[in-house]
Amino acid sequence: MKFNAIADVTQLDQFDEKIDVRSPAEFALDHIVGAINLPVLDDIERAQVGTRYKQTSSFEAKKVGAALVARNIARHLETTLADRPKNWQPLIYCWRGGNRSASLAHVLRQIGWNAQALDGGYKAYRRFVIDELNRLPSTLQLRIICGPTGSGKSRLLQQIAKRGGQVLDLEELAAHRGSVLGNLPDRSQPSQKHFESTLWDAMRRFSTYRSVFVEAESVKIGRLRVPETLIARMWDSPCLSLSLPMGARVEFLTQEYAHFLQDLPDLAAKLRGLHSLYGREKIERWLSLASGRRWQELVEQLLEDHYDPAYRRSTLSHYPTLNRAPTFRADRIDAASLEVLATEILQSTENEKRIDAVAA
Repeated sequence: MKFNAIADVTQLDQFDEKIDVRSPAEFALDHIVGAINLPVLDDIERAQVGTRYKQTSSFEAKKVGAALVARNIARHLETTLADRPKNWQPLIYCWRGGNRSASLAHVLRQIGWNAQALDGGYKAYRRFVIDELNRLPSTLQLRIICGPTGSGKSRLLQQIAKRGGQVLDLEELAAHRGSVLGNLPDRSQPSQKHFESTLWDAMRRFSTYRSVFVEAESVKIGRLRVPETLIARMWDSPCLSLSLPMGARVEFLTQEYAHFLQDLPDLAAKLRGLHSLYGREKIERWLSLASGRRWQELVEQLLEDHYDPAYRRSTLSHYPTLNRAPTFRADRIDAASLEVLATEILQSTENEKRIDAVAA
């Protein structure tokens, strides 16, 4: 049977599996969402072949490289790929759609699998993602969830998603809560490129006829930047405002940031990073509360002195529709309260659509 040898980036969803044959370091920087890494040359082997190419000759480099590639492909066939069925259709890619992907794709086709190589490789995929990140935001009906720090916005997005709403959770994709204390204890942030890959993969799946709920963010989430086209679309989209009492926010944040209880030096370092904004006296007061484990007092002071003023400055300046946004209120941030809020927000959005349809 004769198979197609080449596929393009618009056909990604037509394959059972995407296989990235680049080195682990290349894969870690960015890869097609959902792809597995089966390198035909690992990081050390790739460096060895490159050195041989520069110092000896391309012939010697190719001879050494071919032996390494053959051994690695054999190992993948005997392990990871050993249970793939006869009708399995994989997409193979490397950096530019060259020899590395062609080598594995050729062997798999000889076995009888409809394996195809990605035309242009990862570089073509990356260009496609950049183009799509420029195009997709303007097609989405965004609804921005606004509320001061500690309002449970991320938890609310989860509840909206559970009830069938479309949700773009930027902080989840960025592995960061978007504040000076926003690092997650069990996850590091992805690279900028892979953040953009996962963002593209999320946005492309949304219906353009339904609302997409997203938390109000600034340009940066931790060390990652939200693409310009998306943040501009967010700033120009309708807002929903959350209102909760200070006590509920303090209680929620004390639980949410409990991991800092186990790492006081890290907390102290982050608070000292605010020295230029607030001066020594205020920082020392916060550090004293932290060392005394007076967490609720510390959280309340941080909200009043740092987070809430920053929220008012940033959100009001970037989201001009916030002043006329509908407000949704709750007394607590728990599962039951967030379920009620999510239901109210989804019903409100549907009512807006009905009113617009009648007016049209």
